[in-house]
Amino acid sequence: MIHKEESYFKQLDGVRFVAVALVLWDHWMGEYNKIPFGALGVNLFFVLSGFLITRILLNSKDKYQPQVGGLGVYLKKFYVRRTIRIFPVYYLTIAALFLLNVPPVRQTWGWCVLYASNIYIAFYQRWMGTIDHLWSLAVEEQFYIFFPLTVFFVPRRHFLKLTAAMIVGSVLLRLYCSLTGVWWGVPYVLMPTCLDAFGLGGLMAYLFTYQSELYVKIINQTKYLIMSLLLLVLVLFLSKTYTEPHNIMFSVWERLAASVFGFFFIGKAVLGYGGLAKTILEHPVSSYLGRISYGIYIYHNFVYNFYHTTAAHPTLRIINRMYQYLPALVGSQVFIVLVSLVLTVALASVSWFLIEKPINSLKDRFQY
Repeated sequence: MIHKEESYFKQLDGVRFVAVALVLWDHWMGEYNKIPFGALGVNLFFVLSGFLITRILLNSKDKYQPQVGGLGVYLKKFYVRRTIRIFPVYYLTIAALFLLNVPPVRQTWGWCVLYASNIYIAFYQRWMGTIDHLWSLAVEEQFYIFFPLTVFFVPRRHFLKLTAAMIVGSVLLRLYCSLTGVWWGVPYVLMPTCLDAFGLGGLMAYLFTYQSELYVKIINQTKYLIMSLLLLVLVLFLSKTYTEPHNIMFSVWERLAASVFGFFFIGKAVLGYGGLAKTILEHPVSSYLGRISYGIYIYHNFVYNFYHTTAAHPTLRIINRMYQYLPALVGSQVFIVLVSLVLTVALASVSWFLIEKPINSLKDRFQY
């Protein structure tokens, strides 16, 4: 039995920690990493966002739709709270990078300001160096533009059809791009081609909110979690059988398989894991790193990136000095990752306590 008035999402900070750790490992280990952990981490974030945002919107809709002027209140509360949580650190980061002339921010600042870096990547068919990772934040912001209105006006009886359309439509779009020879980055970064992850998160929220007994019955069957993990492993294996790394398995089916796994993995975390998983997800370190994961995600590429960081970068200069005292660690990629982790967590912690946490307290004025 789910008691919706209680706080039962204790393990979701641990899930955020897992997701951001996968992204960091992918970006920092580079060619040493043979599994697309970064893509899995991003998909976990998308499914998690789909669940949390949809649940908020469904509950807010039920409260305000019957009221006169309810749509205005519904939208105001949602967008004000999202703005308070997301914009300050993002725009401060873009401003700092612009002032420091970190390429390519001055050349692409308009795209960054408009949360359109993913559209830039797709349009010009090239990545953006140190700000590559901002594409996923652009996807989320674009999702926030249309989805609140969609939820408000789509009747509850049709909501499952909406999530099904998001999932199927997204997969078909990626399939079309793959079959017609579109550059692989286009379906990877555009918002419509990411909607299967958000749709599965939305499905989870609907079941949790309106069909809680069915939700518990499905999620508590560990076999589904195991089967989804095996499906993801199978898709990754099949992808490796192609000579071209960005093949149809990677471009079309990997995100779907990762999102299905995310559905069951996150769904169980909402109810609460036991045993070792509970220990990991609820460990104080996991919880803390998950809490500051937004800052970790934004800052990590500027601290270090295997593909973009030059020898003159401050992080590598610090590491080279450390080599003077630790010569046995010269050339160790794991050591570079550990140093980068310490610096990133320190930066994200300062950001959390000095910027994010104080500003986030303003959300209390706009409770749903």
